[in-house]
Amino acid sequence: MARSRREFTPEYKDEAVKLVLTTGRAVATVARELGVNEATLGRWVSAFKARNETEQTEVTESERAELLRLRKENADLKMDRTFLKKASIFFAQEASDTNGKRSN
Repeated sequence: MARSRREFTPEYKDEAVKLVLTTGRAVATVARELGVNEATLGRWVSAFKARNETEQTEVTESERAELLRLRKENADLKMDRTFLKKASIFFAQEASDTNGKRSN
């Protein structure tokens, strides 16, 4: 008696792949839960990754604005950090100079 081959819709395949990628669980675990062959699900994941690597996603205007805002904030935070680092060195030297004068 021959087994009939199961057909899966592209939507089902994408949902199975998303389960693997978003949950971080192993392909084998998800395949067992779904009742799909491990190698089959592995091929779906590989095909999905290959498809998405070649596609260039466009950045929306709101994402572009947020990216600019975050870059500016990052530069400000780096500048603040540099200033605080220099200030801490200055005050540490000041404190050690004061302690040296007191001990004499």
